[in-house]
Formats: sequence, structure tokens, C-alpha cells
Amino acid sequence: MTSGQLTARHRLPPARGNKQLRRAGSRGSFFVLLAIFVVVSLFPFYWIVVTSLKSNAVLAQGTTSLLPGQVTFSNYIDDFTQQDFLRPLLNSAIVCLSATVLTVIIASMAGYALSRTKIRGRTAVMGFILVAGFFPILAMVGPLFIAYKHTGILDSYPALILSYLIYTVPLATWLLASYFSQIPVELEEAAIVDGTTRLQALRKVIIPVALPGVFTAAILSFILAWNDFTFALSFMTTPNMYTAPLAIVSLGQSQYQTFYNLIDAAVVIISIPIAVIVILAQRRIVSGLTAGAIK
Repeated sequence: MTSGQLTARHRLPPARGNKQLRRAGSRGSFFVLLAIFVVVSLFPFYWIVVTSLKSNAVLAQGTTSLLPGQVTFSNYIDDFTQQDFLRPLLNSAIVCLSATVLTVIIASMAGYALSRTKIRGRTAVMGFILVAGFFPILAMVGPLFIAYKHTGILDSYPALILSYLIYTVPLATWLLASYFSQIPVELEEAAIVDGTTRLQALRKVIIPVALPGVFTAAILSFILAWNDFTFALSFMTTPNMYTAPLAIVSLGQSQYQTFYNLIDAAVVIISIPIAVIVILAQRRIVSGLTAGAIK
């Protein structure tokens, strides 16, 4: 073995070691950036939770401590007992569940039709549906207010449900159309040969296969409706019919002081259902969102 070969062999380990160091450094930088992103994203909610656990006396001192110090759950109890926050929660549940059920029914039929019907410009139609779901809400408030006023459904649950369908149905239709297009056509064709109709094939064959996509559409629709504030503020005037996000505006308000601990406790309360849904159904959400893009 020549001296040149020995020199080359001795030079290999440093190069390999430098490559491993660079790889470890890039991983470390990625995790540091990820940790910073998580902390920055979660800090506002953490501050809300800490404020909700402070008493009125501690809050009046103007403290900016990152820890609650003396922890109290009286704010949560006061929201349900003195502020009657249970009624807005029930109102939100009624409206959002109704909108979610209607969204799944309408979007399933529309998505199935778009995925199975061979029409020109299908891509343009799908793009228009997706754009319609992100149309500015404030631009729709005025026309909807006039329409609801003339039809006599202003300040009612149907007005909110119809308003929520405006931006839940396009998103759910686009999602389910992409999901249904990945299901083999032979499944419903075999069912139709056995004597079922198109709707029966959709209900008995396609929907059970596409449950991840249907669950994803339902969960996203519920979250969009649950977090709505603009439509509820624009169309609801009776306090007993306020939804939870709208009821927070007048919660904890007095003539001389605003009790932010009561408001933040209500924010935590309405965030719990969404957090539970996302945690329990995160696998279905991921599979439903990615399945339509995988062929």
C-alpha cells in the first residue's frame, strides 16, 4: 500500500465526522426553531389560562406574573352560576351541530356528483368552490342581513345555520370530492347491478369506505361554526339566543371595571370542546386531508 493511499484513508474519518456534525447541527437548529414556534404559538393561550385562574383581588393589583400564584377556580364557577354561560354554550351546540349535519349531507351528495360526473371544466368548478369557501365574511353580512330581514328569519337559529353553510359547504364539498375520486368506481357499479340506486350506493357503499374523509369534513365544519363571531354579532340581537363567542363580549362587564379573569375563563371553556375533538380525532383528520391527494 502506497503512502498516498494511507493518507487518503486517514482523511476519510474527519470528512465523515464533519458530515455527521453538520447533520446533527441542522437537526438541532430545526428543533430549536420548532420549540420557539410552539412557545410563541401557545403563549397567548397560556396567558389566558393563567389569567382565568386569578382572583379579582390579584387581578386588581395589575400583576404581570407568568404564574397565577394563588390559584382559584371561582371564575369558572361564576361563569356558570352568576353569568349563566351554560345557555350560550347550548345555543352554540344546537346551531353548530345542525350546521354540521346539513353540511355533511349536502357536501356528500355534491362531492359524489363532482367526483363521478365527467364534465368539462371540472377543475375550474372545484377551484371556484374552494375560493367561495374563503370569500370575505364581512362582504356577505350586508346582503344576508337584508335577505334575512325580508324573509323574517333575522335573529333566529335558521339565520345562523344558513350563514354557516355558506363557508362550511364549499370546503366540505371540495374535500369530499377529492376523497371520493380515489374510491374505485367498481364498488358502486357492483351495488347498482344488484339493484340499488345511486343514493343507496352512496349511503351504503361509498360513505362507509370514505368515513375518514366524512369525519374530517364534519370536524372542520363544526370548528368553523363553533368559532364564528361575525355572523352571530350581525344577526342575533336577543341575549338569550347568543352563541358562546358572542356572549363573551358582554361577560364580566361592569360600569367601572372589566373582569378579564371571567372572560378568559369563558374562553378556556369554549376552547375545551375543540381541543378534545382535535386530540381524539387527529388521526382521522390527517388521513382525511391526505388521502385525497394520494393516488
